Amino acid sequence: MATASAPRHQIENPQPLAAVPNKAPNRKRFVRLTLWPLVAATFFMVSGGTYGTEDIVHGAGYGRAILILLLTPLLWSLPTAFMIGELSSALPHEGGYYAWVRRAMGNFWGFQEAWLSLVASIFDMAIYPTLFVAYLTRMFPWFSVNNRGWWVALAVVIACAVLNIAGVKVVSLTSLWLFFALTAPFVAIVVLAPFKIGALANAVTKPTTSAVDILGGLLICMWNYMGWDNASTIATEVEKPQRTYPRAMLVAVCIVALTYVLPFAAMWMTGLTSTAWETGSWADIAGLLGGPLLRVGVVLGGVISAFGMFNALVMSYSRLPLAMAQDGMLPGIFGRLQRKSRAPWVAIVALAMGWAMCLGLGFARLVTIDILLYGTSLVLEFVALAVLRFREPDLPRPFRVPGGLFGAIAIGIPPALLLGFAVTRSEHEYIWGMSSFAFGMILIAAGFVAYAVNHLLKPHGWAAPEQKPEPAA
Repeated sequence: MATASAPRHQIENPQPLAAVPNKAPNRKRFVRLTLWPLVAATFFMVSGGTYGTEDIVHGAGYGRAILILLLTPLLWSLPTAFMIGELSSALPHEGGYYAWVRRAMGNFWGFQEAWLSLVASIFDMAIYPTLFVAYLTRMFPWFSVNNRGWWVALAVVIACAVLNIAGVKVVSLTSLWLFFALTAPFVAIVVLAPFKIGALANAVTKPTTSAVDILGGLLICMWNYMGWDNASTIATEVEKPQRTYPRAMLVAVCIVALTYVLPFAAMWMTGLTSTAWETGSWADIAGLLGGPLLRVGVVLGGVISAFGMFNALVMSYSRLPLAMAQDGMLPGIFGRLQRKSRAPWVAIVALAMGWAMCLGLGFARLVTIDILLYGTSLVLEFVALAVLRFREPDLPRPFRVPGGLFGAIAIGIPPALLLGFAVTRSEHEYIWGMSSFAFGMILIAAGFVAYAVNHLLKPHGWAAPEQKPEPAA
C-alpha cells in the first residue's frame, strides 16, 4: 500500500510509491531459482511465439533477417534484462520503472517515464488485435472486406477489457499446453522443410501489400524481442544471482532466438521468395508446405497468441495510471476499483478507448511509434541505473551489472544506438498526415505540458495526504 506522495516540487528523496508492475504481464513468483528453471521461466515470459515476425524477412531477405534476429537480442534484450535485473533487485517494492527514474532524477523525470510508458502502451496494445485480425483473415477473407476487420479488433479490445474488469481468469500464458499449441505448427514446419528443398521456388503466393524495408524489419525484430524487462523482475529470487542470472539470460536469449530463426531458415531451404512474406503470411506459407491442416494450426495459434497476450497485458498496463493516481500524480478517479474484482476499472476503460483509437494504423506504423516511445522511456531507465550507481553506491544490490560504474553506463549504449534506427525509420513513416517522428515528438512534448498543467492545478498532488488507497486485485 502506497503512502501519500511528496509535494511535487520536492525533488530530493521522494517518498515510496505505489507498486507498479513491469511492462509485461505479472507472473507467478519462483523461489530460489537455479539455472535451468530460470531459463524456462524467462522463455515463457518473453516469447509469445513466432507470430508477427514475417515482415522481417520481407524487408531484409532471409540471410540478413536471420542475422538481425541473432544480433538484436544481444544489443537490445540482454542490456535491458541486466539493467532492470539490478534495479528491480535493489528496489523491488518501490513502484517499478516509474519509481526508479523518480528516485534517481526526481518527480519531473519520474512523471515523464510514466507518461512515455503509458503512451507507448497505447500503441503497443493496438498491435495485438491487429495481429489477431491479420491471422483470422487468412482463414476467413470475409473479415478483410470494408471495415469488418476493424470491428473484430474492437471486439477483442472490448472483450478483454470486460474480462479484466470482471476478474475472469483466462489460462496463463505460461501454461505448458499453450506453449505446445503455439510452437507445434512451427516445429512441423522445421521438420517438413528439409523434405522440400527448392520445391517452393516457383510457388504462386498471395500478392503482398507490405512496404517494410530493412529498417522496418529491424524495428519489428526489436518489438518481437521486447519483454525481457519482465523476466528481470525475478532477479531477487535467483540462487546466487550474480552468477546464475547472466548465464540464464544468455541461454534464454539463444533459445528464443532459435525459435525465431529456425522456421525462417527452414523456409529458406524451400526456395520461397522473400517477397512472399508479410504480417499473417505464416498461415498461407504453412499451407504451401504442409497442407490445410498445418495452415489451420498456424491461424489458430496466431489468434490465440494475439488474444492471450492482449488479455494478459490489460491488467498490467492499467496498473500504471492506478499507481500514479495513488501517488497523487493523476486524479483520484483513475484509482477507482471494481467492488468485487478489485480491478482498476476506470483506468482500464480509459486505456481501452486509447487502444481502440489506434486500431486502424496498421502493424508497421504501430511498431514504429511504439519502439520510438518505448525506447525513449528505456533510455531514461538506463540513465537512472547510472545515476543511482553514482548517488547511492551503497544501495544493496543482490544483482549488479558487471563492470562497475563504467559497466552501468556502457550497457545503455547499444539500445540507445538501436533507438537511433527507430528515429531514422520514423521520419519516413507517416501517421495522420505527419511523419511518425514528428508525431512521436508531439507526444513526448505533451508529457512536459501535462506535468506543467498537473503542477499548476495541484502543486502538492491530487491525493489528499491522509488518503490511503485500497490495493488492487
